[in-house]
Amino acid sequence: MKIGELAQRAGVSVRALRYYEEQGLLSPERTLSGQRRYTEDTVEVVRLFQQFYAAGLSSRAIAALLPCVNNGRTTAAQRRMLRAERDRLAAKVEEMTRTLLRLDQLIASADHHGAPAHAPR
Repeated sequence: MKIGELAQRAGVSVRALRYYEEQGLLSPERTLSGQRRYTEDTVEVVRLFQQFYAAGLSSRAIAALLPCVNNGRTTAAQRRMLRAERDRLAAKVEEMTRTLLRLDQLIASADHHGAPAHAPR
C-alpha cells in the first residue's frame, strides 16, 4: 500500500510515517519510481509505535525493541528494557489511579455539600 493509505488506516500523518522511516523504525520497499510501498502488517506496527510514543517511549527505545516486535525474539538487554519500561508505566498508572481517586473524593464532597449559593454582587 502507498504511504497515504497507510497513514489513513493507521490513523497517523504522512509526516509521522516519514519520521518513523528517518528513525529507522520503518523500512518500506520502493517501486522503480521511488514510491514507498508498505505491507498490510505495517498498519499494526505503526499503531504499536503510536501506543509506545503515547506511553513515553523514545524513538531510540522503540528502535531497540523493534526486533522483539518483528520476530518475537529478545536478548537479555531487550528483556531488561521491556521490564524497565513496564515498571515505569505501572508506576505511572498507580500515580494516575491515586489522582483519579482524589478527584473522585473531591467530586463526591462537592456533590454532598452542594453548589454554593450565588453571592450578592
